[in-house]
Amino acid sequence: MTFFKPFLAVAAVTLVAPAAAQAPAADLAQVQRHLSATNTMVADFTQTDRNGRTLTGTLTLKKPGKIRFQYQKGVPLLIVGDGKALTFIDYSVKQVQRWPIGNSPLGVLLDPNRDISRYAKVVPSGNPGVLSVEAYDPKHPEYGRITLVMARNAGSPAGLMLQGWVALDSQGNRTTIRLSNQRFNGPVADGAFRWTDPRRQTRAG
Repeated sequence: MTFFKPFLAVAAVTLVAPAAAQAPAADLAQVQRHLSATNTMVADFTQTDRNGRTLTGTLTLKKPGKIRFQYQKGVPLLIVGDGKALTFIDYSVKQVQRWPIGNSPLGVLLDPNRDISRYAKVVPSGNPGVLSVEAYDPKHPEYGRITLVMARNAGSPAGLMLQGWVALDSQGNRTTIRLSNQRFNGPVADGAFRWTDPRRQTRAG
């Protein structure tokens, strides 16, 4: 499970940067506009852990609160957000685990009303075409850290395209998600976020 804990179980995190390096508030406001303007997204993803293990699959997102990580054929794993909780399903051992979305870094992407200026900062990446958004909850250091990476792209919502993120848990386990072939604000049915419970072999929302 360490491969997935930094991905699911951290709340919001920051790779600490010097105060002088903080980007202007206008950049953070642009990120907020991008997040607010992204109602749905479908993308291919590559997930890499600290040991270099890599999995691929398809990400489907629909606000508020719905997300699905469908892994490549042959990988008996699934992650689904149903609007309230994130569920991790391991079909190989018929195991199901759930976390409140509010305790996950993915809440940054899934809550259209969240004011990221309260806990996030934009740190210059050294590349004027890239913004790195770092968030951290000082009251809960056990939640770990997350950094969203966005590229400036005039054809994307609010002129930014989410490229992926890096999550780091309190034990130092790092998970990197890289996105490609992003498609924004197309129709996504709620049925995309249903899953089969291996413990009951019935459908769950």
